[in-house]
Amino acid sequence: MSVRILAGGAAREAIERVVPQLVADRVASGITGQDPDLWGEAAIEEASKRLGWTEAVAVSRPLVAEIVAVREELRAKGVDHIVLGGMGGSSLAPEVITRTSGVPLTVLDSTDPGQVLAALNDRLERSALVVSSKSGSTVETDSQRRAYEKAFSDAGIDPRERIIVVTDPGSPLDRSARDAGYRVFNADPNVGGRFSALTAFGLVPSGLAGADIAELLDEAESELVYLAVDQEDNPGLVLGAALAGTSPLKDKTGIVADGTHIVGFADWAEQLVAESTGKEGKGLLPVVLDPDSPELSDRPEDLLIVRLVGDATLSRHSEEVGRGEVVMSGTLGELLLVWEYAIAVAGRLLGINPFDQPDVESAKVAARGLLEARPEPTAPAFSEGGIEVRGTDDVVSGVGDLRSALESLFSKVGPDGYLSIQAYVNRLALPRLEETRNLIAAEVHRPVTFGWGPRFLHSTGQYHKGGPAVGVFLQITADPEQDLEIPDRPFTFGQLIQAQAAGDATVLAEHGRPVLRLNLTSDAATTALFDALSPRT
Repeated sequence: MSVRILAGGAAREAIERVVPQLVADRVASGITGQDPDLWGEAAIEEASKRLGWTEAVAVSRPLVAEIVAVREELRAKGVDHIVLGGMGGSSLAPEVITRTSGVPLTVLDSTDPGQVLAALNDRLERSALVVSSKSGSTVETDSQRRAYEKAFSDAGIDPRERIIVVTDPGSPLDRSARDAGYRVFNADPNVGGRFSALTAFGLVPSGLAGADIAELLDEAESELVYLAVDQEDNPGLVLGAALAGTSPLKDKTGIVADGTHIVGFADWAEQLVAESTGKEGKGLLPVVLDPDSPELSDRPEDLLIVRLVGDATLSRHSEEVGRGEVVMSGTLGELLLVWEYAIAVAGRLLGINPFDQPDVESAKVAARGLLEARPEPTAPAFSEGGIEVRGTDDVVSGVGDLRSALESLFSKVGPDGYLSIQAYVNRLALPRLEETRNLIAAEVHRPVTFGWGPRFLHSTGQYHKGGPAVGVFLQITADPEQDLEIPDRPFTFGQLIQAQAAGDATVLAEHGRPVLRLNLTSDAATTALFDALSPRT
């Protein structure tokens, strides 16, 4: 067994108390055998068609040679730049696979017009686009495909030679792509998006970009024998018990990369954890941290730290284990599978169905409504430093300056709460916005998450609406410098991302969540925001 897990404090107590019962209930072999009864009667229908990920390694093996052949075919034609149009699990798994492998992949998981234009203007003559959508109807991915079809055609390039589609068999995208003459890879329809890392969704873009996907499957396969057996050192059972078995429940999970060779794993795990567990007022909130994050100093009682380390350094983390952390090491393929098993276990312990996402659609419906109605933007409560300030009444009523608005929002974070920063902007142009996470965490002394919109809607968005009602939300948008038409659509990319932001804010407000919305209208606005967030002496 290559995955090794050390745990202390409440996590260790949970493992010792919960794992023997999981073994007695034959949970590990039940998951491997695709037993849908493990999560209760209400989950049987969904679970019966969502456990194919347990055999993804075997199912995906035949894909490897085909993917490599397509890669060599493209390279022989001078096409060596792979762009991925996908959202949620369709983009997060290839992102961690390629970053860890050290191969370039342009991940286009945004509807910001500046970010789309940046991708279109980057080596188009040498580019191929992977369109990745399980349902085949994802508005972001459909819009990205349309933009690339036009760009290729305008450049005299046949889109059929440059567009590769990954989707479920029989989906609307599957049918339309085949009709258009595109190369299509079908994925296993019995695997949900967030569990799809080792299926065609994770492997096709990663393999085309140059990652060694055969080795990735080898890594995962080496762990399968340990995950399938009902025994107390099963890493899936151990991690699942640590995550969801503590008493009282530590329902915030801080994931820290600290010396591991894996790059970006926490971003992938964030979607798996949040979308699988955040429902029915329950759930585990994943919080992506770095070794210097304020939460590691504050140590909130309801925050469990999971530290990902290198194999050679695992034994050096006795101090962290002594503070109650979970410390684990392993290869990427192993950890992908271990975390999938662990979250299936966590769902059983929490008493929820880990395979549905009942609240994801609400923000999409609200965005569609705004795109159809095209209402005039609501007037800001006030403006300051190039920032238009809006929000729910409980946040902005009676407030007249930016710092006071932020303090009003921060005051809504309760002793068991969290703050979520949602940046619907071009992350290539405004990467500094991620720094707001640590600044705010240092002030509120509670867990703070950061998500790029609309990407997070396919990730933590489910938890925000369906999980515990203890979140407060800081939404950051920006006026685009240049908009971009979406071919054969009555709206632009700029209008789409604004509708997605406004729709999500509306749904959060309807759920009674405090929301502060900051729209950046000038280059000076970012400076004004950081000035307002600067530590007060």
